Amino acid sequence: MYLTLFKTFFKIGIVTFGGGYAMISMIEEDVVRKHQWVDKEEFLDLLAIAQSCPGVFAINISTFIGYKIRKTRGAVCTALGTALPSFIIILLIAMFFHRFQDNRIIAAMFAGIRPAVVALIAAPTFSLAKSAHINKANCWIPIGGALAIWLLGVNPIWVIIAAGAGGFVYGKYMKSTE
Repeated sequence: MYLTLFKTFFKIGIVTFGGGYAMISMIEEDVVRKHQWVDKEEFLDLLAIAQSCPGVFAINISTFIGYKIRKTRGAVCTALGTALPSFIIILLIAMFFHRFQDNRIIAAMFAGIRPAVVALIAAPTFSLAKSAHINKANCWIPIGGALAIWLLGVNPIWVIIAAGAGGFVYGKYMKSTE
């Protein structure tokens, strides 16, 4: 089982460009659908926790999933599986970057990868919004949070705290009166 955990997250880590958010749909496919290690609702909860914790999102989510499945050893296997491909690739790039830094073909490849990364991040965002029951009545929360960060320069921590407090108040007082 530990080898399966490692291989699953190593595969995800080696083929995903764009960081942790680009990995969400691949992680969901393997963890929720293929292996059925966690259900969809639990996966969304783990995503929320991983996003709220400091550190690299990809490592956070893989660690939480590994821990959920096989406790500490599972967390180590999934974290290593996620981090090792990036470490190896960056090490190789650092060793040989001076040889191809001015190569037009390499520059064009990276320019082509950028739009794909945007799509890889956008797809799970819409999937998560649907799963989180974002609708016309509450879509202002993520839009307002994104605009506050982007236009006003509000620290994302304050947006998270405000959203958590608002969710608490809504759940405690508003929802009970409905």
